Amino acid sequence: MNYIVTARKWRPQKFDEVVGQEHITTTLKNAIRNNRVAHAYLFAGPRGVGKTTTARILAKVLNCLNPQDGEPCNECEMCKDFLNSQTLDIIEIDGASNRRIEEIRTLRESVKYAPTKGKYKIYIIDEVHMLTTESFNALLKTLEEPPEHTLFIFATTDVHKVPLTIISRCQRFDFRRIELNTIKKLLKNIADAEGIEIDDTALTIIAKKADGALRDAQSLFDQAISFSGNKVDSTLLSKMFNLIDEEIYFEISDAILDKNYKSAFEISQKIYDNGWNYIDFLNGLNEHFRNILTVVIRKDAKLVETADIYKNKYLSYLDKFSESDLLRILTFINKTQYELKASSNPKLKIEIALCQLIGIEKSETINELISKINAGNLNSELKEKETGYSSDNIKKKELSNVRPAFKSEVKIPEVKEFIPPTANDSDDFKNIIAKWHEFVEQVKTEKIFFGSVLINSNPVNFIDNKLKIEVEKPEDWDIICDNKSYLDKKTKDFFGKKIEFDIAKNTDTQNIHKSNLKDENPLINAIIEKLGAKEIKK
Repeated sequence: MNYIVTARKWRPQKFDEVVGQEHITTTLKNAIRNNRVAHAYLFAGPRGVGKTTTARILAKVLNCLNPQDGEPCNECEMCKDFLNSQTLDIIEIDGASNRRIEEIRTLRESVKYAPTKGKYKIYIIDEVHMLTTESFNALLKTLEEPPEHTLFIFATTDVHKVPLTIISRCQRFDFRRIELNTIKKLLKNIADAEGIEIDDTALTIIAKKADGALRDAQSLFDQAISFSGNKVDSTLLSKMFNLIDEEIYFEISDAILDKNYKSAFEISQKIYDNGWNYIDFLNGLNEHFRNILTVVIRKDAKLVETADIYKNKYLSYLDKFSESDLLRILTFINKTQYELKASSNPKLKIEIALCQLIGIEKSETINELISKINAGNLNSELKEKETGYSSDNIKKKELSNVRPAFKSEVKIPEVKEFIPPTANDSDDFKNIIAKWHEFVEQVKTEKIFFGSVLINSNPVNFIDNKLKIEVEKPEDWDIICDNKSYLDKKTKDFFGKKIEFDIAKNTDTQNIHKSNLKDENPLINAIIEKLGAKEIKK
């Protein structure tokens, strides 16, 4: 007997054997049980997912002499005739080679004749979207009101090319891509039945390359057996398909964590030596960091489509990458994909891109820093990293990793009570001091950035309708001057009269505060000196 490929040898013969399309097979079985069979069906979906197979099972069960709970018996005369391709009542037509109007006219004439043995005369037209417009129009009337003994089943991979007038006359079923785990499970069952030894990694390679098409997976499975024999090795399989080894992506993510720039050139050379496509490499790298992002956000690897051995590796990155860093990495990879298409030297471009990826520093928002301070975890982290903070010297490398969050995330500390650095017995000044916090809060609701400048500024005295204030940084005074017209109107509305602002020259108190804080806490010193923070007196 001649060799039969896996896709044909293991083609499902019952609805229950069709995998990944339970929403369709269940509906069809119920329709048969309840005697609610339509006169026309349209099966749409990607290649190799079971459209034609389901059409054949449906045709077979409708003519079966002994159907069992909506399934064909595969034992009666009609079932055996169909399995041996000897029946005249089930006619399969290729839409691509019978697309002309003459063939459709012949079909219209033949539907008038009753079936020879079975209950129905069934026409299965594969790739129906290939019919011409004239052919579709010629089929309309027959399709809408066919003889009672006639039934049409159309299959197509491009339903958008089928006229709406045809679709509206059919019951439409949309087939899904087959999930990776479903393909792996089916191939494993076939391998066990055939006495083939194959590991989970090899099954994953085949299933991923099939891209949701079961027929493609079965064809690749046959190819793998021809290459490896009865024992399929994942390493040899990767070489046969010339696939990029997934380990290379883990080398890159580890290099980013270890700042190992040497790996960039080693990986680039490995890609070049193996003849791998650089675009495919970046696509795989994109998927790799997407998988890490999924694991970091969800805290599990359920949505990662890979072998079990690699799922455990992804879980090891749980606390090593932050969401913001992964988003920056993914953005950079997508940008590199676009730039690589225009590069005249892809190898050099990949080497530079990998070096830039490895050089990306970890980022941290102020909110995250505050959370760590409150939780008491920051000091232990600093000790583990051996940063060597001191009151006079803060390492620039650590400070470069601190970035401000978005404005909407920053919580500006409230001033509960203000004690001016100089005494002043003026009633007007006392009134301003008493209402200063409320005034700043109103400004903050209207102009959050300007309000954050005022909240860090200290009123010193009030003389000749001029309020002298002590600013934290020289540029803060420039901001106050830029908002002079706003302050004129706001102070008149709030205090009852327009108040002019003037800068106070004495900043000794501020410097004393900073000096004391330096000695007390190195982290506060870093925030004061580098991030421009200010102590809020209670």
